[in-house]
Amino acid sequence: MTDHAPHSPVSDDLAAAFQIEGWPVRGRLVRLGAAIDKILKAHAYPEPVASLLGEACALAALVGSSLKFDGRLLIQAQGDGPVRYVVADYGTDGTLRGYCRYDEAEVAAASQGFSRPGAQTLLGKGVFIMTLDRGPDFERTQGITPIEGESLSLCAEHYFEQSEQVPTKVRLAVGSVQTDAGVQWRAGGAMIQVIAGDAARGSTEEVWERTRALFFTLGDDELIDPTISPETLLFRLFHEDGVRLEGARTLSAVCGCSKDRIAAVLASFEPKERDDMVEADGKIRVTCEYCATVYELEPDDVVTAQI
Repeated sequence: MTDHAPHSPVSDDLAAAFQIEGWPVRGRLVRLGAAIDKILKAHAYPEPVASLLGEACALAALVGSSLKFDGRLLIQAQGDGPVRYVVADYGTDGTLRGYCRYDEAEVAAASQGFSRPGAQTLLGKGVFIMTLDRGPDFERTQGITPIEGESLSLCAEHYFEQSEQVPTKVRLAVGSVQTDAGVQWRAGGAMIQVIAGDAARGSTEEVWERTRALFFTLGDDELIDPTISPETLLFRLFHEDGVRLEGARTLSAVCGCSKDRIAAVLASFEPKERDDMVEADGKIRVTCEYCATVYELEPDDVVTAQI
């Protein structure tokens, strides 16, 4: 079957809203290629851990790209399972970063079997957290819900239901594809939310049920397939009613760490603590948890940063 979607180049590393003509439903779509490949390959994550972090990054971009202020959105989940902590940090300038802390042996044990372990298996009992950071002039706002289900998409749906009372459906997918440059990670996400009915609009329940039914036909392979453009993907889902992509923005993997920032952080430690960090060759080395860059500093550099 041929898709007669509006023609456009295949796009990657983007977040965009979409609108179904005349429907009281908001939607967002995220496609991640080179950006998520860079984030996941910065560390030698086991495949289940990389997939979990890919989900978190796609989710952070889905939710964060809808924000109307300059700042950051952090998606975090932490528990008592093999993965202690996963975080994805989205900047409203389109930058994205993330990392996981995990126990390698426990992840290997949890990965025995025919299916890939999901969020609840990897994280165990714990919490899912969304944090909005509007900058130094504002207090951070945070919402916390229990980890539920084997996908961060279910955690997000529960969060919106509990914290914002907004019926929401989320799909997240992570996988690898063979390219001319070798095997590369990809991720994708889609989200729909219904606008509540009112006196003028009437009930929106019937439209919401229809939207959900169509949304459930979206396959993981479609979300990460580099040959399917965002427009084609949406056209396949909602072509009978008309759908358009709006406000697409480019996403990129940018950590934001630097030698000066590391030095400033080290300067906040007590002199005795900094002395204990000095290695045999007289240098202090710090590895960024996000991008795995190793910074080598002279102790005097840290003292200078403190002044």
